[in-house]
Amino acid sequence: MIYKFRSKAGADLIMLGTNGDEMLRLLGREAAAQGILEPADLPAARRALEAALAAADAAAAAAAAQQQDEDDPEACARRAVGLRQRLWPMLQLIDRAAAAGEPIVWGV
Repeated sequence: MIYKFRSKAGADLIMLGTNGDEMLRLLGREAAAQGILEPADLPAARRALEAALAAADAAAAAAAAQQQDEDDPEACARRAVGLRQRLWPMLQLIDRAAAAGEPIVWGV
């Protein structure tokens, strides 16, 4: 499944199913073909995503510190597409939608 998140406050955001499912789980929601984030829910959604990013960054730093390989761990980390890169467009959409008082919908 492909998610298409829409808001009148910004451009459409398209995510592959696995990434969209993960993001919805981080928001405390079930993966669903249709849904809505009301304007009142957007600040809590942003906080939830920021907390997940902080946890992911801490885990990545711990893993890099434990790596005993001769390869440059920072170079490997730069090549991988992480949670921060996947969630950044949604954080931007949340900011715009919250500022405009518009909901974010998908599957409609």
